[in-house]
Amino acid sequence: MVINPEQCRAARAWLDWKQEDLSREAGISMSTVREFEKGRRTPMANNAKAMIAAIERAGLRLTFSSSGAPKGVEKKDS
Repeated sequence: MVINPEQCRAARAWLDWKQEDLSREAGISMSTVREFEKGRRTPMANNAKAMIAAIERAGLRLTFSSSGAPKGVEKKDS
């Protein structure tokens, strides 16, 4: 299960984050976020994990289908 560009953009929108915010919170470069969200590049595994971790720390969870395909974003239960 890996984040896809659409989930990333949806999570940022829900959090009202700019690409710069995700970059800072994940500790990765702005170009990594920008190029990933445009579909130009797949981030290295550690960068993808850092993006997911930042989104989860902010209170969201990425959702996936039973086959592991990216499905969406939802708010974590408190």
